[in-house]
Amino acid sequence: MSWTTTTEPEAFLRRAGAFLHATPAQSSVILTRVETMRERPAGDELLGFWQPAGEAVGGAFMHTPPYPAALTAMPGAAATQLAADLAALDRPLPGANGNTDATNAFAAAWAERTGAPVTVHRRMRLHRLDALAPPDPMPAGEAAVATPGDRDLVVAWYEAFGAEIDEPAGDVRPQVDDRLSHGGITFWRVGGEPVSLAGRTRTVAGAVRVAPVYTPAEHRGRGYGAAATAAVTRAVLDEGVEEVLLYTDLANPTSNRLYDRLGYTPVEDTISLSFGG
Repeated sequence: MSWTTTTEPEAFLRRAGAFLHATPAQSSVILTRVETMRERPAGDELLGFWQPAGEAVGGAFMHTPPYPAALTAMPGAAATQLAADLAALDRPLPGANGNTDATNAFAAAWAERTGAPVTVHRRMRLHRLDALAPPDPMPAGEAAVATPGDRDLVVAWYEAFGAEIDEPAGDVRPQVDDRLSHGGITFWRVGGEPVSLAGRTRTVAGAVRVAPVYTPAEHRGRGYGAAATAAVTRAVLDEGVEEVLLYTDLANPTSNRLYDRLGYTPVEDTISLSFGG
């Protein structure tokens, strides 16, 4: 068997870290989640890497319930074997996302093993900052890093954002607490009132991912989301971070145009697939 699974982030990084760090942008989701696991263990995550005998690691995955499995690029045979291994574990899996070829191969094998129908949930695009171009003019207001006292509002906005983009229902409070613990949430405030939010991950392998970006409906159309994103991006650059990343939904041309104007350029397209009716 070429897949090794573990619930221990340190053990996972010892074996798969070099593989993931070789492509920090494409591996950002897994790397940042593993870093969070090291800080705040949850116990229900499953990590794994593909390493045939005598060869280097050639693929990795992560599953954090209730979310889909996240897959890196990997050989088709590895994706097929992973689906068989996870099906044998009887592990409930709502879907898979990540590298398009690997995710499609995994889903085909999963459907064959389990009979679950496969549908496209979302097509995403990974972007990397080229050179920051802040909005000109900037909207009224100013950026402010959220504090633990803002927790209830951040939780409410995380839940609203998740519902809006059709994310699996789950307890967002651990995510919010983790972000607040390292200054990972920034508000755009107007007259002292928060009107938009932009988050950021911890710095891992020289990279930070900006996410989520959310503006309540009543405050949209005024440039607040762009201002919050630019403020977080500037703060990350001021820390000396090498790569600033973000994902967009390809079905949302507004957000794609926005991030293009801010100086983000495409890296690769990924896919998110759902299993079940």
